[in-house]
Amino acid sequence: MAVILSTSRTPDVLNELGARLRRTRLQQNLKIEDLARDAGVGINTVRRLEGGKSVGLESVIRILRALGRLQALESFLPDPGVSPLMVAERGGKQRLRASGPRDG
Repeated sequence: MAVILSTSRTPDVLNELGARLRRTRLQQNLKIEDLARDAGVGINTVRRLEGGKSVGLESVIRILRALGRLQALESFLPDPGVSPLMVAERGGKQRLRASGPRDG
């Protein structure tokens, strides 16, 4: 099992995610065909994902839901929230867009 770092190459991240999903499926004693059916995706979609290939985000969500692991997305990208201090610093207004280009 590899660790996913901020410096990891995209193909390496895809391979590791695919391997983790495959191990999760096997721990649940599911065949690819069963997972694909439960997720409402094609068998080749599961194979591609487990093989480290890119698939659509909707398919990933469906597969995670079928594996009972959808909540894993919460730690993947938690809601940053809005702190009262950030709102106060902006004169009571919540940030709605990013700043312009940075000088650098």
